[in-house]
Amino acid sequence: MGLTDITARMQAATLAAGRAPGSVTLIAVSKVQPLDRVVAVLEQGHRVFGENYVQEAAAKWPDLRARFDAVSVHMIGPLQTNKAKLAVDLFDAIHTLDRPSLAQKLAGLAQARGTSPQLFVQVNTGAEPQKAGVLPADLSAFVTDCRAMDLPLHGLMCIPPEAEDSTPHFALLAQMAADHGLSGLSMGMSSDFEAAIAHGATHIRVGSAIFGARDYGTNPDKG
Repeated sequence: MGLTDITARMQAATLAAGRAPGSVTLIAVSKVQPLDRVVAVLEQGHRVFGENYVQEAAAKWPDLRARFDAVSVHMIGPLQTNKAKLAVDLFDAIHTLDRPSLAQKLAGLAQARGTSPQLFVQVNTGAEPQKAGVLPADLSAFVTDCRAMDLPLHGLMCIPPEAEDSTPHFALLAQMAADHGLSGLSMGMSSDFEAAIAHGATHIRVGSAIFGARDYGTNPDKG
């Protein structure tokens, strides 16, 4: 695999779905990847990356942004409220807005800064007790509360249950986004991104298929 293969498959899936070329953003998930692999993908011209850990991103991306132009870094892992200030300085988008306390913190930071990263609400489409995300039944109230705080919601994100067919979860997320007037759909990973594109994904998150297998032995930050 690799970046060229994933990009070609993404473009083919976009065309097959009858969607405009360039309407899907590939987020290369660079968490816990050796720096040389990340640099290699940057040198191939890719500029959109995803990270799960705030401190890992803080150690990696300021230097890389100085070396490469027009880099966009997205937070795709759980965000602790006490790391929100650092996160809004580091990330162009946050895909894991999932609870009122985080919404309130991000709203305060947005007011103070006059700007905010692009925000996606994480929805727990499978209602899995161990997984973060707003339950589908609670989404309308949560979106209303976020908008009342002037938070610039861009879209919804989901991670379907591992043991299930992803397709119904993608369809559900797309319908919920449409119901709430949200254009962004962050869904689909290495194993199912073509199905996600068929259901309207605007952002897909692909890691090891681009970079190779991860080594979690050196993770500097569990939050």
